[in-house]
Amino acid sequence: MSETPTSGGRLPSDVIADLAAASRILAAQGVVDGFGHVSMRHPDAPDRYLMSRSTAPALVTPDDIIEYDLDSNPCNAAGRSSFLERFIHGEIYKARPDVMSVVHSHSPSVIPFGLVDAKMRAMFHNAAFLAAGVPVFDISEQFGATDMLVSDGAKGIALAGCLGDKHVGLMRAHGSVACGPSLPIAVFRATYTEVSARIQHWAAALAGDGPIAALSEEEGVLADVPNRTAGMRAWDLWRAQVRAQVNW
Repeated sequence: MSETPTSGGRLPSDVIADLAAASRILAAQGVVDGFGHVSMRHPDAPDRYLMSRSTAPALVTPDDIIEYDLDSNPCNAAGRSSFLERFIHGEIYKARPDVMSVVHSHSPSVIPFGLVDAKMRAMFHNAAFLAAGVPVFDISEQFGATDMLVSDGAKGIALAGCLGDKHVGLMRAHGSVACGPSLPIAVFRATYTEVSARIQHWAAALAGDGPIAALSEEEGVLADVPNRTAGMRAWDLWRAQVRAQVNW
């Protein structure tokens, strides 16, 4: 039996509270429902990350947060159950030192783009990060018929490899991942991936066979710069709404 990994160090209570709040924010914004999860890299130990125990996102509290090593072994489970798909997070953190937070969701407007040839595009400036491209991970290409879950390290490695250096990746017939250089930005990106997908469905219906004037890759790079700071306005609002509902 392997030893329990050591902790990367105790974190301030407000950091843990923000991660718990992020789960509730994503639920309130319609990005997750009873399923899905958000994590953050330990700010003082890049080889550790934090994520809630296996529970519905809208119910997460600071007491639910578990620390993991990058092989997704819990450091302090204390009898709490872990998400089967925690390997999504650990393997992305291994592959991407720039990523500080990861969201996995099944947001409904996004899923169709993993099933058809139509590419997801950045429909407006808040979704500028999508203009870099959105790869689609098809688990069957390497693993054949599965239960579609990224439930071990090998599948997590394959997903991270497909994601590459992009901010968002789709998972065929499953959902998506969104990454960011901070927890607020990852939540912002997951939220506006869903919003942009919804707008793209509407735009495609209006356009018929005509063109859709989505952001170019260059426009996406330019627009993403102010979004990384202006996006905090949305985080501040969403976090305040959670604080009004809880006592932590």
